[in-house]
Amino acid sequence: MTLNVGIYIYDNAEVLDFAGPFEVFSTAARMKARKEPKAPKAFDVFLIADSQRLVSARSGFNVQPKYTISNHPPLDILIIPGGVHHIEINRPEILTWIANISTCTEITASVCSGAFILASAGLLQGQPATTHWEDLDELQLAFPDISVQPDVRWVDLGNIVTSAGVSAGIDMSLHLIARLEGPELARSTARQIDFPWDGV
Repeated sequence: MTLNVGIYIYDNAEVLDFAGPFEVFSTAARMKARKEPKAPKAFDVFLIADSQRLVSARSGFNVQPKYTISNHPPLDILIIPGGVHHIEINRPEILTWIANISTCTEITASVCSGAFILASAGLLQGQPATTHWEDLDELQLAFPDISVQPDVRWVDLGNIVTSAGVSAGIDMSLHLIARLEGPELARSTARQIDFPWDGV
């Protein structure tokens, strides 16, 4: 069965926060197809935005989403990147969409300061979570009921997964590949993208 991986993007999102997981899941799909050409595609990865427009990510990196929050297909995995997230946490329509979609996804995940968006959507209450090292104290101050975890690359609660800063989204994505498709595919994906990964 093909798993749909939707990555939400917004203005001033951190580029590697969404591009890293996109590369990992799309490469994993290619690697599985290479080994098992008759098997269903492992992952279909796509970008989602608030509307069908050109999104200006960090440093003017313009990105065209494939879908919007109102027309995307059913999601198995939703990934929320970090970046300049302060506008997003004050957009009720986005937070409501994330909260609603998370009841249907197998996994809802954040990269870096995307944890603030998940927390604002009410998904991290009373749970351990992590974020970029520079934002750990701010996350704890803003959401005192979260058990903020320093010095980890990701925190996996099963249906909710948070990761540390920027490149940690790649580690988290490889971890999810291992969890969903097995460690062999995760290792071959890491090798293909030339990324050091110890598989834990």
